[in-house]
Amino acid sequence: MTIIDHHEANGPEAAVRLSEASARDFFELLKPRVMSLVVFTALAGMVLAPGHIHPFIGFIAILCIAVGAGASGALNMWYDADIDAVMTRTASRPIPAGKIRPEEALAFGLTLSAFSVCILGVVVNWLSAGLLAFTIFFYAVVYTMWLKRSTPQNIVIGGAAGAFPPMIGWACVTSGVAIESIVLFLITFLWTPSHFWALALFKMRDYGAVGVPMLPNVSGEATTKNQIVIYAVLTAIIGVVPTTLGFSSAVYGAFAAALGVGFIWYSVGVWRMPEGDEKMLPAKKLFAFSILYLFAIFSALMIDHLVATLWLTTGGAA
Repeated sequence: MTIIDHHEANGPEAAVRLSEASARDFFELLKPRVMSLVVFTALAGMVLAPGHIHPFIGFIAILCIAVGAGASGALNMWYDADIDAVMTRTASRPIPAGKIRPEEALAFGLTLSAFSVCILGVVVNWLSAGLLAFTIFFYAVVYTMWLKRSTPQNIVIGGAAGAFPPMIGWACVTSGVAIESIVLFLITFLWTPSHFWALALFKMRDYGAVGVPMLPNVSGEATTKNQIVIYAVLTAIIGVVPTTLGFSSAVYGAFAAALGVGFIWYSVGVWRMPEGDEKMLPAKKLFAFSILYLFAIFSALMIDHLVATLWLTTGGAA
């Protein structure tokens, strides 16, 4: 529990509360794991985009995107502090743990939001800043404040917030949006439901305890398993689209196809999982593999692009 000091001022009943939250506490407020994924996919968008961006400007862009993602996390934790305190997965977060007061988290999130968007607009371009502002708004308001507690499709629609970073990275370089950046968006967007519903299956009791209408709690395990397989197939298909559109090689396409088969394989394992399985090991395995899948796909896209660029610059196309 955070220690709060009370100091008398202007009378015996007046008090100023001084928080002793550490820098680590505020860092945890940014959801660093989620932020790392956002930074990684945004970097992929910048690397894959045609054209050139000065390394220093690129660094500022990535920093702003990271701060914007962290701001979204802080606002999410501020609003969800009541349910975070009940769920075992989130009870140790800074606000329910008493390390940071809710009003501090709100001020922190709003300040970082404004800072990240304004700096990105001034230093890079206003299209990327506008996309970042919309992403923060979508995650904090549309998903957190509306969708999360109102519909079992919260993850499907809300997944757009996590899918925008590569499009923002692309816009930082090109000042525009292209079919390639939309495909990068769709990879994460279609990946999100299988990833989070796998988590929702083995955390059903937590979500049920706080009244969040996750698909397993509302529609049951069978429907959730079917949906997981459907979205896994869609993810596998969109994963190879960069090759069919010509902005990645056949080598990448084969690698993405193999990863997609693995994703489907693990999702089928969840589909075959007995109803009411207490351990839910297949769901946990799918959740772990899905994280590996996304990092591997975007890593492969960047490596493939860099290899192709190096081949051209060294005269390999001659």
